[in-house]
Amino acid sequence: MQTVDWLWILHPALAVVLIYPLIGMVVRLGVQARQRRVEKAKLPPTTGRDHADLGQWLSAGVVLLVLVALTVVIVTKQPAEGFDGGPGRALQLLLVLVGTVVSLLALWRVKAKGYRLVFALLTWAGVLGLGAQKEVWRLSDNPLSPEFWQSHYWAGVGVVGLMIFSMAARPEILKELRWRRIHLSASILAAVLFVAQGITGSRDLLEIPLAWQKPTIYACDPVKRVCPPFAPPPMPAPPVGAAGS
Repeated sequence: MQTVDWLWILHPALAVVLIYPLIGMVVRLGVQARQRRVEKAKLPPTTGRDHADLGQWLSAGVVLLVLVALTVVIVTKQPAEGFDGGPGRALQLLLVLVGTVVSLLALWRVKAKGYRLVFALLTWAGVLGLGAQKEVWRLSDNPLSPEFWQSHYWAGVGVVGLMIFSMAARPEILKELRWRRIHLSASILAAVLFVAQGITGSRDLLEIPLAWQKPTIYACDPVKRVCPPFAPPPMPAPPVGAAGS
């Protein structure tokens, strides 16, 4: 594997090692918090706070993970010297990336409702802006096509939107029953999308060849399911002095 191949598995590796274990902890604490509040179960009084705090880390982690994936795809699609749009477009995309991260950090810190709304929208817009680049592969952009609903990208964008909502609405969720019910519905939908992400992500990994295989694999005919043969390995050079013996 080359460096670019390791970069391509960075996103799924972080998801498996960090995000999915964190999902399990957040879900478990959420169930316990509900049991303590509704069923009066004898659980530690910090259960709800722990659920909210870990939920914040999960939400921020998911957004950052998607930003990592989008950055790797855009940066590695072409060599640096052949980047489409040149340095101007590269600088523009870098500013969008930095602005999205800053907006996410601000969303974590601000308390006022208006600021939370603004920074949530800015974070969401930054993710959508980077995801809309032509280097980012999507099965379909048409919601009426079956491929759209099988797309790893669009499911990921949906999860990011739900995570941003959870971060932005945290004070209301903690105070009001109506917002807790909305949060519960959003969490169930997020759980379904996380399962879909695990399935479609595994599927897409099977379709991504190593860097040295791409010229041949991308020349395959997907209809006839045939591929051109790999180029033969270069012949070893003769030993020094062999030609004159």
